[in-house]
Amino acid sequence: MRFAFIGAEKARHSVPMLCRMLHVSRSGYYAWQRRTPSRRALEDSRLGTLIVSSHREGRGTYGSPRILDDLREAGERVSRKRVARLMKERNLVGEMKKRWRHPSAAPSDAVVAPNTLDRAFNVPQPNRVWASDITYVRTYEGWLYLAVVIDLFSRRVVGWSIQSSLHTDIVLSALTMAVGQRLPGPGLLQHSDRGSQYTSDDYQRTLRSHGIACSFSGRGNCWDNAVVESFFGTLKRELIHRRGWPTRREAAEAIHEYIEVIYNRRRRHTTLGGKSPAVFEALALTQVAQAA
Repeated sequence: MRFAFIGAEKARHSVPMLCRMLHVSRSGYYAWQRRTPSRRALEDSRLGTLIVSSHREGRGTYGSPRILDDLREAGERVSRKRVARLMKERNLVGEMKKRWRHPSAAPSDAVVAPNTLDRAFNVPQPNRVWASDITYVRTYEGWLYLAVVIDLFSRRVVGWSIQSSLHTDIVLSALTMAVGQRLPGPGLLQHSDRGSQYTSDDYQRTLRSHGIACSFSGRGNCWDNAVVESFFGTLKRELIHRRGWPTRREAAEAIHEYIEVIYNRRRRHTTLGGKSPAVFEALALTQVAQAA
């Protein structure tokens, strides 16, 4: 440990002075410096990088238990004692800062719309009610955000956007994709929470330009948007939490494939009688054609 201290401080103090102060020989320090790092030291270095990243992503509030959860979720086999030691060596501690306000929280003077949907999640026709929300995915590069638009008729994800920031553009892009794919007629209701992205002037103006009415969940009530919350839970259980994500790009590509190839086209939904959203919509369209 004394040699490691010298290595860390030699940029500010001379090596001879540090060796005298710590009662070690210069030859011993230089021999230690030339020594090839052990396998455990290399592993400590690798884990240390992940720990620093987790601590930073936790806004400096994570202690060893939460960082241990991050590492194990990413597939690392490590003990809490080792995490605590590596944190101590890097002067990382869990701190309780002032309560963090989520970036999506709407200001008090934001536009307000009633909860027109009122948890009526069973919709008899497509493009009558869409529900939207945003979730986050942790990668080693930092946060990645996903905004989706779901048609409540079939539970199909009809629009989505994946970005590295929470600017209003993420929900505008998801809505634009949904409108472009579905070409909805008049009478469509768009439901979301009261996040600042959804209450923004740009988003509200875009809804009006397409003739889409707006519905908001009650403040802080996730059950008012339960279908989208359920989708996010499924996505994280079946994809996100199964491994770690080194880069945002890798996570984004996997999410895109999961939504378009697996969730919309293959995954069976109990709510849809065991059919996938794509199959459910195709059968409904066939029934309408036969009735006509």
